[in-house]
This record gives sequence, structure tokens and C-alpha cells, in this order.
Amino acid sequence: MKRDDVQDLALRCLLSLPSKPIRAGLDISMGVGKTLVCLKYISERTTTELFTKVLVVAPKKSIFKAWEDEMNKHGYTGVKDLVDFVTYVSLPKKNLDDYSIVILDECHNLLYRHDAVISNYRGDIIGVTGTPPKTKTSEKGQMVNKYCPIVFNYSTDDAVNTGILNNYEIYVHLISLDTRNTFYQKTKKGGYYTSESKHYVYWCNAIDNANPGKDVQMKRILRMKAMMTYPSKEKYAKDLLEYIGDKVILFANTKEQADKLCQYSYYSGNKKSDDNLEKFKSGEINKLSCVLQLNEGVNIPDLKQGIIMHAYGNERKSSQRLGRILRLQPNETGKIHILCYENTVDVEWVKSAIDSFDSTKIKWVKKS
Repeated sequence: MKRDDVQDLALRCLLSLPSKPIRAGLDISMGVGKTLVCLKYISERTTTELFTKVLVVAPKKSIFKAWEDEMNKHGYTGVKDLVDFVTYVSLPKKNLDDYSIVILDECHNLLYRHDAVISNYRGDIIGVTGTPPKTKTSEKGQMVNKYCPIVFNYSTDDAVNTGILNNYEIYVHLISLDTRNTFYQKTKKGGYYTSESKHYVYWCNAIDNANPGKDVQMKRILRMKAMMTYPSKEKYAKDLLEYIGDKVILFANTKEQADKLCQYSYYSGNKKSDDNLEKFKSGEINKLSCVLQLNEGVNIPDLKQGIIMHAYGNERKSSQRLGRILRLQPNETGKIHILCYENTVDVEWVKSAIDSFDSTKIKWVKKS
């Protein structure tokens, strides 16, 4: 099966829905063409009906550019004048009565506060995502089920199995917290040395003794931020980065960490970012660190491996990062390395982040 075949299947699914106006969601893997399905739907509607305009809602403005690029690339420039863009943050300010179709890109970003502006809308609503909410009872799950219930599924593993995307392997590297008193902690009066393991226990105890609600939530965040500063992962990542001979990208936690671990880095505020990225894309360099995500439209040829410093327990971020190495030839295999602190909450975060991936392609590696 080819990308066009999957896109046409999704399109036919939308066009055949009996109830009007449409309330439908498409769960389609990265790299298969979610945006193109939507453009095909818009084009189909414009040739058969008279209607006003289309509103595309997206989490970030950078996605607007990706839509425009797809319009230009695939010959849908004729629909440009019909399409307006807005972020989810600004959606409540919009009058949806001005539009015949609302497309919710990355529809898992729907929240209760969007209910007021969407509830009285009488046009078509189409949601697209590659990572729908895991539970229908969560806030995002309820909103997706109400306004764009999933009617079509085509997962990353479906795309891998049919040869649309290349194969992948996920390696989870288990790292022990350092028990030596070499981890320096600053205080108002100076500082002191402790170990990573003692520091982790301190924050676990603080969470256990916290008041329910916001206090627990805040201390969990502080524990996570503390774990992101422990040196053990940095040392392991630096060694792994030097060991890997393929083109590899490292997803760092902070700008400082990105610069520390790799000679070439990419992040907001780095004057050399664009130059470094171009060198990486062209193959002049084969190692690059970045913070958070690269822009959605950035494609890096021959990127075969990636290193994730911290999984956050976030399936979507892990999927987006895995997506960077799913642009190879179908007979090749991309590799993602996730660093994980053994016998800590980090294990649960990683399990949650990779829960939707094929378990036969996941290997847990204990540092010897």
C-alpha cells in the first residue's frame, strides 16, 4: 500500500459518513499525509458545493507554514484564499459561523475551554492526529470524542508494515543513579555536595509528605527538573554520541546541555542554529543536538539514529522524535535511544512514552 492509497481510504471514509454536519477524527501516523487528506477533502467539497471558508486550528504557528508548503507542493494553491489559520490559544476569539469547515490539526490539543466556541457550530469538524488521547474519560479524550470521534485509524506500525515508513528499533538504556557525593547543590549560603541517589530520595520524600493537590504537583515537577540536571545521563549520552557512527541527533533538556554534549547545536537564540542545521542536512556534519522539537517542516536526509535525554512520560513528544528517523528507505532501520534512570519514576515515564509502539521493537539495555 502507498501513501496515496491510505490518503484516499481516509478521504472516502470522510465522504461516506452518513450524518451531517460531519464530526470526525482521523488517527493517521506521521509521514503518511494527514494534511494532504484534509486538502483533498477541501478540494472535493469546493468542486461539489458552494461554501464560505475553512478554518485550520493548530497548536503552533509553525504548522501554518507546513500547510502552505503542502498546498504549494501538491498543487492546492487554489484553496489558499479559502483557508484561515488560528492557534488553539486564540480559537475562543474566532466566530466559527464565518466558516463551513473547521479542521482541528493535532486535535488532541482540545480542552474544556474550547467547548463554548465549538458547541454551537453547525459546520463540519474534522480532527487529525497521530496520537489520540489514550482514555476517553480524560479532558482531551472527552473533547475529541465529542467533536471529532476517531473514525479512521492508520498507525505508525501499520505504515512500517506496509513499507510506507522504514522500520525502527527503540533502545531504553537503564542508568543507575550515582551514589558518590559528587553532585553539587547550590544554596543561599553557598552549597554542598550530595549524591544523585540521595537527592532523588529527598524529592521522593518531599512528594510523600506534600499536601494533596497543587503542592504534590509542584514537587513532582521539581523532582523531574532535578533529575534532568543529574550528570550521569550527560556522561552516558556523550559517550553514546561519540560511539554512534551514523548521522545522529540528540534531544537535550536545555540549551546549556545541548552545547555541552555536542559541538553543533540547534535551538532558539543560537545564532549558529540555521548554519548548523544546513550542515547537518547536507551531511557536512553527522551529529547535532537540539532542544525540544525541530520545526515540523524540517526534513533531515539519512538521519538514522536519535538520542532522547528525557522522555517526560509523553507519548506525543516521543512519537515526534521517532518520526525524525522514519524518513529512510523502506529497507533501512532507524534507531532511537532513550536514557532512563533505573529504579526511579523515570522507568514509568519511559514506559508511558513508548506504550503505543510495537513491544517487539523495544529493547531494555542495562549499563554494565
